[in-house]
Amino acid sequence: DGTAAATAAPLLAGHRLIGVDWSQDALRRARPRMGAVVRGELEHGGLPLADGCADAVLFSEILEHLVDPDQALDELRRILKPGGHLMLSTPNLAAWYNRALLLAGVQPVFSEVSLRGIHGRPGSEVVGHLRLYTARALRSFLTASGFEDVKITGAPFHGVPRPLRLVDRAACAVPGAASILLAHARRR
Repeated sequence: DGTAAATAAPLLAGHRLIGVDWSQDALRRARPRMGAVVRGELEHGGLPLADGCADAVLFSEILEHLVDPDQALDELRRILKPGGHLMLSTPNLAAWYNRALLLAGVQPVFSEVSLRGIHGRPGSEVVGHLRLYTARALRSFLTASGFEDVKITGAPFHGVPRPLRLVDRAACAVPGAASILLAHARRR
């Protein structure tokens, strides 16, 4: 809805921010916050942006929903200038609580076995995740996709129950155990 762009805008003076989404509703909500929005899809024909036009791309909580993440990263690399920055976030399959859940025989948080309902895992919302990454897998995937200087850090997850939020924040010190993986990489 443009919230991330509106938050970042004061820090990016002199840069033009463009919101891209496939959802007309999301674009309608984002337009008042950022002005420049375009409809685009990663999997069907590519983004309506020129080669090498972007200094940076923020790709937040999208990768896990895609059927073809390889094609998506190819498209992001296409629109980034050489040396351009990719900032990506995705849930961590190896989050500290998922490790405990697996030991107990429970389906990990962020994973789904059905699009119709929740089966065998905590939570009540079907979120449509098709892919899940560990820190090691994400680093390897980004490097193989033409990115370099890949740095992975961790972030907490807003859905962690209140009594466990301090543990979740502490887990961010070890990215491989954090709830959310944050990747920063540069296009080769």
